[in-house]
This record gives sequence, structure tokens and C-alpha cells, in this order.
Amino acid sequence: MKNNDLAQKVKTLRNRKGYSQEELSEKTGLSLRTIQRIENGETEPRGDSLKRLATVFEVSPDEIVDWTVQEDKGFLVSFNLSALSFLVLPLGGIIVPLILWISRKDKIKGLNDLAKDLLNFQITWVILSVLTFLPILAFALFLHQNMHSITFPLVFAFLYAGLNVYNVAFIIINSIRINKGKSVVYFPSIRFLKK
Repeated sequence: MKNNDLAQKVKTLRNRKGYSQEELSEKTGLSLRTIQRIENGETEPRGDSLKRLATVFEVSPDEIVDWTVQEDKGFLVSFNLSALSFLVLPLGGIIVPLILWISRKDKIKGLNDLAKDLLNFQITWVILSVLTFLPILAFALFLHQNMHSITFPLVFAFLYAGLNVYNVAFIIINSIRINKGKSVVYFPSIRFLKK
């Protein structure tokens, strides 16, 4: 592992905890100069120093040492396609990508931004689906009362299918964009998770 990757990881973990270098020095019992050397990539923590840092950061020593940011376009495409799980589970388009994001967060280059864009879109989509479901249902019931009984399921199925086709189309289009190295575009999307 490169010293720069390890240095970045220690700095990232320290910032997540909200510690200054001085505070981290106090909490770990390591000298301020040692903390500075680690974060500048001049040295790697080993043995007792690594254990002390892991204890303060509440992670395993392996998580500190094995952390690197990799470029993995294949994972990004698979991650994006994981949102198609909404076709099987109603909230699958949110839950499956969220689990994948948490498991690989900060390890895949571009994953955090993609995850936020995708999850914002999926959350927005669920809200829109619920908000449009009620008028669709009311319209379908109105038609059902005024027309043949077969019209109700057909109208409902047609409108529901249209909503899902829109979602699937965006997921597939953006998977192709990721594969070509382009940024994703999801619309509509309310910014629940900010970049």
C-alpha cells in the first residue's frame, strides 16, 4: 500500500471524528510529530501505533491498512443496475444500493457521488409513485364504475408499467453513461443526500 493512501485514510478518519491532529495525539498517546508524519505519508503506523489509531477511530487495524481508493467502472455499473431491484421489492431500489454503498464506501472512486445521485432519484421516485398512485387509483375506480370490469386492471397496469419503464430507462441509460466514463443524469431528483 502506498503511504499516500494510508495518510489519506488516517486524515479522513480523523476528520470524521472531528479531531484536530493535537486531539488525536492526546487520544492515542502518540506524539504530534508522529501523527503529522503519518498524515504526510512520511511513515506508516505499525504495531502498537496502528492499534492505538484503530481503537480511537473505532475500526479494525486492517481497515486502516487495507484502505485504498480504486477505480472500478464495472462495480459502478453493477451498483447502478442494482437499483433495478425495485422491480422485485418495492423499496429494493433504495435498500440494495444503500447496502452496497455502505459496504464499499470510500473504496471505489466516484461511488459516493453516484450513490447520492442514484439514491436521491430512487427516494424521489418512491415519493412520486406514492403521490401518483392515489390519483391513478381514484381514476381507475371511476372508470371501473362506469365501464366494464376488465378496464380497471388494464388501466391500472398500464399506468403503473409506464412509471416503472421511466425508472428502468434512467437506470439503463445511466449505466451506459458510467461505462463510457460520463457522469450520470437523474431527473427528477430531490437532494435528500447532499454531495
